This record gives sequence, structure tokens and C-alpha cells, in this order.
Amino acid sequence: MKRRRLVIWILVPVAVLTSMLFIIVAVGLSIPRQHVASRTLKTNQSPEAVWRAITDYEGQPAWRKDVKRVERLPDKDGREVWREVYEKGSPITLETAESAAPRRLVRIIADEGGPFSGRWEYDIKPDGASGSRLTITERGEVPNPLFRFVSRFLIGHTYFMERFQKDLAAKFGEAAVIE
Repeated sequence: MKRRRLVIWILVPVAVLTSMLFIIVAVGLSIPRQHVASRTLKTNQSPEAVWRAITDYEGQPAWRKDVKRVERLPDKDGREVWREVYEKGSPITLETAESAAPRRLVRIIADEGGPFSGRWEYDIKPDGASGSRLTITERGEVPNPLFRFVSRFLIGHTYFMERFQKDLAAKFGEAAVIE
């Protein structure tokens, strides 16, 4: 009798966890692999000041809370390549695909075979007499259905863009106004 209870106490939680994982993966399979998300930061800084901050990759660990360090890697096909090493998590290698100062920057994830891929498009427009608006558009792909579920429902597609923009606003001594 004791042995039967022990088996039940083990099998029931295992069955529940397996069922939950199955449901999460099933929901993840129903979510599209690709997504597009966008957020805009309104700042009192000029487009040139915003441009300098977002393209000074080596200086970003001083103001980005999640970045431990940034390493310059050899160029790839004439394009700048940088590796961001985060406080938590794996490093990500980024390649500059487009750079048109001080208006547009496009950086792509250069790592292959990772849990996600895609690009961030930074568009900077003047706003008012001296301010600007920084719009970041993420065009991402998450092949793994479990990671798609986490990205969509637990973290959210805009989390990292908003974090970047909040840190940028704080660098300028401003409150983040994100749309």
C-alpha cells in the first residue's frame, strides 16, 4: 500500500508537468515563427546625440543595465561586428547591416543556430525644436515553439526594446516616454 501511494505521488506530478509542457508546446506551435514589434522613445535629445549614444557600442555597458561588456570582432563583408555580453544569459553577436547617420541603423543577429534570430531597425526623427523620436522595430524569428511561447506570453516581444529605451533615457537624465 505504501509503495502504491509513493508511485501515485511520483506519477501524478510527472503527468501534470508533462501535460503542461505538451500544452505550452502546442500553443507555441500555433504562434507564428516570425514577429514584428515596435516601440518609440520620445526624448529631448537631438538626433545626433541619440545617434552617438546608440552607435558608441564600447560605451554602452556604462548605461545599459543588462550589458556587462562589448567586444569588437573582425568585420564581416566590410560590416562592423560586435559581441554583447550580458549580465545574465549568453552573448549575442551583432552585425551592422545599415548605417545612415543620424537617421537609421540596422543591426542583425549574426549568430547562427541560436534560439532566435532577426534584426533591430533604429529610426531617429527630429521632434520639436531640439528633441527626437527613436523608433526601434524588431523583426524577429523564434524557431523553437517553447521559446515562442516564452517570448510571446512570458517576456513579450517588446521587453528588450523597452529596456534599451529606458536605459537610453536614463543615460540622458530623462524619464522614458515610450509609445
